[in-house]
Parts: sequence; C-alpha cells; structure tokens
Amino acid sequence: MNKLFFLSLLLCISAHLQAQIRVQEKENDTTENKYINLVHGANLTVDEVRFPGAKIWTKDERQVQFEHQGADLWCDIAVFYQNENRLKAIGNIKLKQGDSIQMTSGKMDYDGNTRFAKAYQSVMLQTETEEGGAMTLTTDTLRFDREKQEAYYQDFGTIIDSANTLTSQIGKYFIASKKYQFLDSVHIDNPQYILDSEQLDYYQTSKNAYMYGPSTITGDTYKIYCERGFYDTTVERGYGIKNTRIDYNNRIIEGDSLYFDKATEFASATNNIVITDTINKGIIRAHYAEVYKAKDSVFATKRAVAISLVEQDSLYTHGDTLMITGKPDERILRAFRNAKFFKTGMSGKCDSIHSEQKTGITQLIRNPVLWNGVNQMTGDSIHILSNTKTEQLDSLKVLQNAFVVSLDSISKTGYNQAKGINLFGQFKENELKIIDLVSNTEVIYYMYNNDQELIGINKTICSAIRITLANNDIENLTFIKQPDGDIFPETDPDLGDTKLKGFIWRGDERILTKDDIFDEDDNNIKLILIKGVDNPIDIDAEEEDRDQNPSDPINNIPIIENKAIDPQKKGVLRKVKAK
Repeated sequence: MNKLFFLSLLLCISAHLQAQIRVQEKENDTTENKYINLVHGANLTVDEVRFPGAKIWTKDERQVQFEHQGADLWCDIAVFYQNENRLKAIGNIKLKQGDSIQMTSGKMDYDGNTRFAKAYQSVMLQTETEEGGAMTLTTDTLRFDREKQEAYYQDFGTIIDSANTLTSQIGKYFIASKKYQFLDSVHIDNPQYILDSEQLDYYQTSKNAYMYGPSTITGDTYKIYCERGFYDTTVERGYGIKNTRIDYNNRIIEGDSLYFDKATEFASATNNIVITDTINKGIIRAHYAEVYKAKDSVFATKRAVAISLVEQDSLYTHGDTLMITGKPDERILRAFRNAKFFKTGMSGKCDSIHSEQKTGITQLIRNPVLWNGVNQMTGDSIHILSNTKTEQLDSLKVLQNAFVVSLDSISKTGYNQAKGINLFGQFKENELKIIDLVSNTEVIYYMYNNDQELIGINKTICSAIRITLANNDIENLTFIKQPDGDIFPETDPDLGDTKLKGFIWRGDERILTKDDIFDEDDNNIKLILIKGVDNPIDIDAEEEDRDQNPSDPINNIPIIENKAIDPQKKGVLRKVKAK
C-alpha cells in the first residue's frame, strides 16, 4: 500500500515537472514569431557566387510574398537568407503592417532578427488614422524600425496630408503617437500660409505643430516669428514664447510671449512688449497687450506707455490702461486712470487723456495739471491742440478756473500767480510763447531789480492778462483793460494774502523725466511666469498621457495652456480635457 502510494506520488510530481518544462519551452520558443515565413514563391534559383547561402525567389502570376510578425511583404524578386533570417527585396515592393501602415519602394533590405527595414528608390509610406485621415511620406531612402515602431529619413522627405504639405531634410515618424519630428529646413505649405522652421513636431491627427527653433509663419495678413511655439495648422491659431514677433495689420508686436488667432482676428502679448505702428511710427510698451484687427485697436496695461514723435521730440503718454483705436490716419489714444505724459519742456497728469489724431486735440480730463517749464497750469479741463499737417504743437486751452503758478526762483518761498476764467496759449516751434488769461483775471508777481533784489510784489486785477515767455520762463506781463493794482513791499501790511483764492501748488507731482510717468506700483509689477520657455507645451503628448493613465489623479487635473496672454484676461484660450 505504501509502495503504491509512493509510486503514485512520483508519477504526479513527474507529470507536473514535465508540464512546467513544456510551458517553459513554449514560452522560450519564439521560432514561429522570430523567423520570416515564405507565403508564396513561384520560381526558385540559387547563385552561390553572387548570393552565397541565399535562395532567390521570383514571381509568376503572383508576386513573391513573405510574412513576419504581423507584417506582409510583396516583391518581384527576393534574395532570401533563410538561415540568417533576412532578405533583399527587389521590384514593386509593398510592405503592409496591419490596416494602417503601408510602404512601397523599388528595393528593400529586411532583417527579421531586429525587425528593421531599409527601403530605397522612390519610397512611399502611407498611414491612416482611426478617424479616416491619411498621410503620405515620400523620400529616396527610409528606415523603418518595427521594433520601436519608428520610421525616419535623412536625405529629404515630403509629407502630404489633408491639410498640409510638409518637407524637411531629416524626419522621423512615431507610429504609436502618429507624430512626425522634423529637423533641418522644415517647410509647411498650406493654401493659407507658409511655415518655415529649424525643428518642428507635427501630429498627424490634430495637425498641431510645435516649433523648437527659429520659425516663421507667413499668412495673407500676418507674419509670425518665434524660436519656440505652438501652431494649430487647421485654424491658424497658436503662440510663440521665445523672441517672438508678429507683423499684423500695420503693427509689429514683440514680446516674451505672443498669442495669435486668425479666425477672431486677435493677437495678444505678455511681458516686455513693444508694439510699433509702422505707419505713424508710434510705439507702445507694456507687459500685457491685446490687438484687435477688425476694430483696428490696441489695448495695453501693466506699465503701459505710448511713445509718439512730435517734431523730433518723443512724447510719452502713460495710464493704467491705454487704448488706441481707429484707422492709421485717424488714431485715437485714450489713457485711463492715473494718466500722465512727458515731453521735453512739458508734462502733465490727470485722471484720463483723450488724444485724436484727425482733429489734433489732446484733452486732459478730470483734475488736470500741466507743467510748461517751471510754470504750473490748472483748470477744470485742459486742451492741447496740434497742427494736423505739420504735427507741431499749435495752441493751448485751459477752460474754467484757469490758474498759472510758478515758484519764485529767487526767494524759493513765494509764488508767482495769474488766474482767470479761461486761458489761451500759443506755441511757436513747439514752445509755448504766449499765454492769454481772460475774464476776472488776477496777478501776484514778485519783482526784482538787476541785482536780484526784491522791489516788491505786484498785485493787480484786470479784464485780461497777456504773458509772454522765453525759454519756458515768464518774460513780460501785459495788463489789458483797466488794470487795478499796485506794487507792495514784502513787509507792507496792506499787501494782504500772497496767495490767490483757489491757489494749489502741485510741484511735488511735477514730471521731470520720462521715467517719472510711472509710479511705485508700475515699477514693482511682477511679471507673469511664462511656461514652456525652453520648449512649447506639447498638448498632444499631455492628452495622450492622460488617456493612457486615466486613473492618475495628477493627469486628471485640467490643463490651462500658456497662450501668451494673462490668465486674468478674458482673452485667454483654455484647453481642458473633460473627464
């Protein structure tokens, strides 16, 4: 009984071990998958002199056919090295892998051990997507690594799909992700635009292009240059994030990051922006800006300044927000909130500025103050008029409660003052030469002899006053129509108040340089961090990764792309993959 049980146990163990050995042998036996199989070969010859160890198969009514690991190969002639598991195919070659990959050529070397094919002579690779899209690659020599599922060329290739024709000197195709990687002299020809790049990735399904070197996109109404960027080639929309420039509707836009959308006729820029008006030669600098082609307008903020030329002198206009609208010869500039301007010899500030090129009128609105040299002018509103033909300053209006004040240059304690209902000024060669104060005018003026000794203080009331200036300083005062006044010694008790009613001194606000138009908040702006400066954000790769890892909580976080515009602005483009 014990012997019988022991014998049965040995038989069971032996059977189990043999089963394990068979399983292991089956796992290790890759013969069926490893070796190239001949499916059809009509005529067999050998030529040990030219092709030692090979069998030469030629076609009959059918081509010679081989099969290897999910791929079929047809040709007219095959030199088959069966022991080495490789072959040389000649004539009308077709290699087909699955239902989506097909390659044709005049000659091909195929190694079954490495699953590597080298095709040459009029090579054509055709691929199809699940969505029905097709792409054709033509080149002289193409290497196809079936192990890595990559195909690449090094001697110029052309790719044609439903949207574009692409050429490059060097290219690689990643079959799994349906992505092309182009190097050296990359060119995309589209009916709507032309794209040239040093290095570019292109996705067959989405038609998205990612630029990794100096690149230029030229459309009918725009030209874009960048050294890193993204472009949706189907809708002509994208962004640049390194040394980017857009030539757009008579404007050149430059910035750290730029976004462009042809369909909405919109462009925007972030950080270190320069927008040049190529017709009027004006410049806008800011850290965020939007350009609307249809409205011919520019919106700028974050240390925004508009720079224009006034008779060989630059005029700087600043506001928390700048808007420039209108056709090239009818531009309107608006500066909102904390508006300021500066040019040589003249500066001003107010709540907002409205400047119209067609009429030549610049209005300082709400609590305005204007400095002409050392002279401070205030009133309910101030208008500066330019000659629209010569573009020189022509005249000045200070309406309601006009006041002119300057600090006495000798005593440094008193103030020269003149007031009236309205003020009218005249410029000559961009210098204010004449000031006329009209209606209910009053003057307080410190008078000195040639030794700069105080003679007295002139206090006069009259109907109108004319002030002539030289080098932006008061040269002469003329009292018109029944002046009533006198010159009082400084210590005369009849002198009375040395400040006219309504006097306000704003000397500490005076803008002395172009940098003074910016306040502390402007100078301490923190620039937005531009993502993808080294390389553009590959949206296609991120989406593929999220699709392959749906349970990964990190990959399920919605992605906000960098589109070269401030995320706080409503112009931001978001691409969120729904989960």
